[in-house]
Amino acid sequence: MPPTPDGSDTPGPADHAPEDELTAVAPVRFKAACPECRAGFELPADAFLLAIGASRRTTSYSFTCPDCEASVRKPAGERIVELLSEGGVRTLRLHSVAGTAGRAPGGAAG
Repeated sequence: MPPTPDGSDTPGPADHAPEDELTAVAPVRFKAACPECRAGFELPADAFLLAIGASRRTTSYSFTCPDCEASVRKPAGERIVELLSEGGVRTLRLHSVAGTAGRAPGGAAG
């Protein structure tokens, strides 16, 4: 007599998680390249740091090359910021202290 399905190998509602349950997601990896050694590789989100500044000039991401161990910093436009943020990359928001622009250290006008 053939085995009777126990429900675990039969498609149907039992195979679907309830909508309010979390499901496992594969870790996010990003393609990157090192300008020093020219190596190309994939790194997990926790290998990057995203620094968001007040302008495009001060917004960048950084990582360490796994091949030559060079510290790499590259500019990050809006789309890269969006992708890295959504992918779980640690984010540092840079900001200037209000009222200190154009002043010398110690509070004296420059």
